[in-house]
Amino acid sequence: MEVARLNPDDAEYFRDMLAVFAAGFNEDETYLGNQPDDHYIKARLADPNFIALVAKDAVGVFGALTGYVLHKFEQARSELYIYDLAVLESHRRQGIATALIERTQEIARDIGAYVIIIQADYGDVPATTLYSKLGQRESVLHFDISPKE
Repeated sequence: MEVARLNPDDAEYFRDMLAVFAAGFNEDETYLGNQPDDHYIKARLADPNFIALVAKDAVGVFGALTGYVLHKFEQARSELYIYDLAVLESHRRQGIATALIERTQEIARDIGAYVIIIQADYGDVPATTLYSKLGQRESVLHFDISPKE
């Protein structure tokens, strides 16, 4: 298994990553229904504040993680926010999610981030169990606010 950070020439792996998220979250329409074109993908992967990792072998991609570097205003520091993390069901419980997070920890260290943030849904026992092993649990409320029309 290799954990690789995608670069601007990795549009094919980017699309494989979308397929992993679609399967992992059972959200085909979100991740496969309106995929961006190669120009958009290249621009995202060229952005140093966007992190895209895949876990793969010679057969294909079976795990993925995306994140964003958030530059803070109150101090000269950054946070790394893990936005999506998924592993295909056929590859779960093999340390793949942990390997993806460990690679994210290396990236966070390299960019000088002081913390990595990840969220889990209530009732997602595998995710909360893993994240509890790796970090401190915070109790917060999350709200989705729609843009003005």
